[in-house]
Amino acid sequence: MQVTYTNDIIIAGFHALSEPLRIKVLQLLRKQEMCVCDLCDILGVSQSKLSFHLKTLKKAGLVYARQEGRWIYYSLNSAQFEVLEHYLAQYRLINQVLPAPPCKDS
Repeated sequence: MQVTYTNDIIIAGFHALSEPLRIKVLQLLRKQEMCVCDLCDILGVSQSKLSFHLKTLKKAGLVYARQEGRWIYYSLNSAQFEVLEHYLAQYRLINQVLPAPPCKDS
């Protein structure tokens, strides 16, 4: 599988994954698409606080947003998780780390 990505999308993805509330949101979205109002109720946070975190997840490409009437529904973007997984998998391929060359005296 050929996966292409930029440093910016990798950085945004890991930044989005670095906050506990965003992880909780992603865990909830693993089960089903959810409305912002339901996420707020389950997580016990205000809509403004959750909107900030959802914006970060959306910017990182980890979630999709779909508007229906006045409600916004969020779901996972599994393709973006595959990009991050592929990026990390490259580090499993490293069998031996070469020692650094000796430093030269000035």
